[in-house]
Amino acid sequence: MNGLFGHVNQNDGGATEDENSQDHEHHQTNESETESEHETETQMDSSESQGEEEEGKHYSVGIDLGTTHCVLSYVDLTKEEDEITQEVMAIPQLVSPGVVEDKNQLPSFLYLAHEAEIAEGSTTLPWTAAPEHLVGEVARNLGGKTPIRLVASAKSWLCHAGVDCKEPILPSESPEEVGRISPFQATKAYLHHMKEAWDNLHPHALLEQQDLIITVPASFDPAARELTVEAARSIGLNHALLLEEPQSALYSWINNSLGDWRNHVNVGDVILVIDVGGGTTDLSLIAVTEQEGNLELTRVAVGDHILLGGDNMDLALAYTIKAKMEKESGNRLEAWQVQALTHACRDAKEKIFNNPETDNVALVVPSRGSSLIGGTLRTELTRDEVNSVLVEGFLPEIAASERPISRPRSGLRTKGLPYAQDAGITRHLAGFLAKQQSATEDLEHVNLPENASFLHPTAVLLNGGVLKSGALADRLLNVLNSWLTSEQAPEARLLEGADLDLSVAKGAAYYGMVRQGNGVRIKGGTAASYYVGVESAMPAIPGMAPEIEALCIAPFGMEEGTAEALPEDEFGLVIGEPVRFRFFASNTRREDAVGMRLDYWTDEELQELDEIEITLPEEGRRAGEVVPVHLSAAVTEIGTLELHAVSQQDDHRWKIEFDVRAGDE
Repeated sequence: MNGLFGHVNQNDGGATEDENSQDHEHHQTNESETESEHETETQMDSSESQGEEEEGKHYSVGIDLGTTHCVLSYVDLTKEEDEITQEVMAIPQLVSPGVVEDKNQLPSFLYLAHEAEIAEGSTTLPWTAAPEHLVGEVARNLGGKTPIRLVASAKSWLCHAGVDCKEPILPSESPEEVGRISPFQATKAYLHHMKEAWDNLHPHALLEQQDLIITVPASFDPAARELTVEAARSIGLNHALLLEEPQSALYSWINNSLGDWRNHVNVGDVILVIDVGGGTTDLSLIAVTEQEGNLELTRVAVGDHILLGGDNMDLALAYTIKAKMEKESGNRLEAWQVQALTHACRDAKEKIFNNPETDNVALVVPSRGSSLIGGTLRTELTRDEVNSVLVEGFLPEIAASERPISRPRSGLRTKGLPYAQDAGITRHLAGFLAKQQSATEDLEHVNLPENASFLHPTAVLLNGGVLKSGALADRLLNVLNSWLTSEQAPEARLLEGADLDLSVAKGAAYYGMVRQGNGVRIKGGTAASYYVGVESAMPAIPGMAPEIEALCIAPFGMEEGTAEALPEDEFGLVIGEPVRFRFFASNTRREDAVGMRLDYWTDEELQELDEIEITLPEEGRRAGEVVPVHLSAAVTEIGTLELHAVSQQDDHRWKIEFDVRAGDE
């Protein structure tokens, strides 16, 4: 049986069987209590002697919770506007057992060490003698030698609808004797390390008391966003807000311009933000408009969630070198050796891209059952191989009419991330711009020529560690501009000055200032239109399932902190027996209003997200009873989506939060 989509929480005096929702309510209670405590602490500290740091909210903190690196940036909100400076916190972390260093980036890796592998006392950090998990540089370094114990790409798993993100499934291809951890736990571990590092350096301004912004891909679905927020709350960061990474990168560029950004963009500009990180390619379009003589920025389109980035590039290099090594040695490499080679290729690729004078880097792959020296396989990665595999393979020179290649999937496949089938980033970009051709139709001063076959960006902002490579960035811009000139459009200009490694965290911290009225704010709201499946009450027909309508509950661009009600529509909510909830999203149907019902759609218009099955508490009703309800949807201040069902009989209210694909952990 079908029903509304989400978690169920009986409010207004009713009991609930949903422990997650209870936890959510508990967190909300803690938030109000904590805010009150912080206000009291601030008042008390104001009377303390000069020179002591006042407890409470001092900072706007931005965390880039990246696929391959995490970064923490902050600004001091207590300073005058002209004195405010932005800082990146160097994060203390183990780089090897017994050695702690401060680094601007915390690698998003976790190492599940064997109990005999680490000596007692060798994992001590400034705030603890025995951390629960080994994360950061030490995990990355140890995992390069023993990859079967390395957890990577946890962030990408959070958006994988086909797995339970709270089940211990990582590392995904490790043997049974290796312990495992869930993507949710790994995410918590990275956040916890940064929280402890911050609190150790700011004991009078704990992170849980600060304005905290955590960035997520623009293409993250509601469940992945909710998981990110839940991970933060589980370690006491109850005030965390979410911000899309491309928007954050643009905020950073604005802040870096020191007020000069208005001289680099004009009314009518369409800024294409291309963010190619370790795990994803994130595409967004932001239009420059005008309101009462002031420039405004409006996010008008977001691309699909494309699992394609630096991880894919490292793997492509590894298989290229694998073939070369097997040809040279006559021996076949085992799977664990390919894992080690992948990590070695990642480091070698970065050395070649970051050092123009470096033309080759030696690669060493260990072998079992031999001495360290005698048991290694050696070769090298050359600049020509990097250019051939990465530049030509991932950024091919194509026409704007080309689209990503889609192949029929095998009925059986190994368990893993749903990587993009086509590695050509330029083909994904071409498809995105064509799909969003009408995205600016409703905006004044943003005009697209009649002959255009795709939306024409006028400016480009690059972000993500992959695009630090001049060869990759130049190829991407050259291909885009070749499309524009073929349609007699001006070339898109590059917005200079972005720090591709640190800009997302910096932009998030700046956004905290914007929320207080300092600076320009990007108008965005929801990155897609969202729909819930409603089953029609049709008579039974042999061999035919009841028809499903897609009911729009949140339109594209619905702002945070707003709600939309459907008081005129009545629906039946099935109580006391298992029901399925179907959920859909569209990043092209921007004209659909709340309450719009679709009885037909194409696969390109709506994408079905994860389906769940739950049983709503009976609350004194009969199992199987259909309760008349009306609906309302809300986008919370933290950036998550909620659906409420209110009984027409007794005003009982169910808060329906989008499923996070698991129970408590």
